[in-house]
Amino acid sequence: MDERLRQDAERIVAASIQAVLPDKAVKKALQGFHPAGGRTLLVAAGKAAWQMANAAVSVLGRVDGGVVITKYGHVKGAIPGVECYEAGHPAPDENSFCATEKALALVRGRNAQDTVLFLLSGGGSALLEKPLIAGAELQAITGQLLASGADIVEMNTVRKRLSGVKGGRFAQACAPAQVFSIILSDILGDPLDMIASGPACPDRSTCAQALAVAEKYGLRLSPQARALLASETPKRLDNVESHITGSVRELCAAARACAGLGYEPVLLTDRLCCEAREAGSFLASILRTHAGGGRSLAFLAGGETVVHLTGDGLGGRNQELALAAAPGIAGLPGAAVFSVGSDGTDGPCDAAGGYVDGGAAAALDAQGLEVHAVLRANDAYHALKAVGGLLMTGPTGTNVNDVSVALLRA
Repeated sequence: MDERLRQDAERIVAASIQAVLPDKAVKKALQGFHPAGGRTLLVAAGKAAWQMANAAVSVLGRVDGGVVITKYGHVKGAIPGVECYEAGHPAPDENSFCATEKALALVRGRNAQDTVLFLLSGGGSALLEKPLIAGAELQAITGQLLASGADIVEMNTVRKRLSGVKGGRFAQACAPAQVFSIILSDILGDPLDMIASGPACPDRSTCAQALAVAEKYGLRLSPQARALLASETPKRLDNVESHITGSVRELCAAARACAGLGYEPVLLTDRLCCEAREAGSFLASILRTHAGGGRSLAFLAGGETVVHLTGDGLGGRNQELALAAAPGIAGLPGAAVFSVGSDGTDGPCDAAGGYVDGGAAAALDAQGLEVHAVLRANDAYHALKAVGGLLMTGPTGTNVNDVSVALLRA
């Protein structure tokens, strides 16, 4: 392994994530927060919920009650006046349902002078959930969508119709209290109604679109679930003010920290949305094209790729992307491809993403690991672990999609 390249990769990852932590963004958004004079209640949901809530309370000084719902391992301590809960992701679990009931109990029965400060980040679709069907079926449908390779917009178009809090219904539960929503975006283009399935936003998607997604992926649905896909969601909300505070564009801009390490940054896209393994192969091809040009370059791509499950291995989209790049840069000196999730987790494992350089393919071969076979088994985690290619950050407190980088050192 090229130790210098690996160190450069880790520095770029650390600088990028540090730059998109939500603290400053939440504090800036709160400059426009003017409660009506009644009680101020806080509800935060998503992978960045604890970080956002902690920042908000530090600015406000106090709240009159609050609930945080975040992923397991993401609560970093007590927040005054706020109850913190951890729950399942990417599929909701009983803790998701119970914590959501706590949030609903907090906001129900309020008056027009009260204000709900609603802090939302990616992952909220699983963490903030009141199912309108059996919880087991909701988990099964989520699993089907994940395995099919459906993108996040398709997934949320379906999930918001099976929920009592998604698609604007959480804001309805808060009425007549006002909702001041601060949103950390993890979806390309920042569509308000799709981030965490839009609990406090009028829904622009339609029943026809939801049924089309079910048909496209052959979802197995009970009659009750199918009927819910045909029921319309709220199209107007009069008690919500929303502010988007962060997105993948900022993550890509932050990744330009590579310039301080001697690389010339080249932004390829901040809307990457294809198969993970195809993205990895493409980034490797770019490095091959520019190799030997006498310039140190860093090609940046932000977004969210997808994975079609064909095996039962362990890993995530960022690990698959990196692994898929290994054959393309095999033997190429000064070349590396790495990809990480800004939240610090990638799939159902403890890695944030993966890293390969020009020596990775030979190292994998020496371990008896053939890249295409590993990808078919969706077992990138164990393959990368065998050659020191896992990137580990732990929970970061933010969630603004993924960043993938192809480095070429002259």
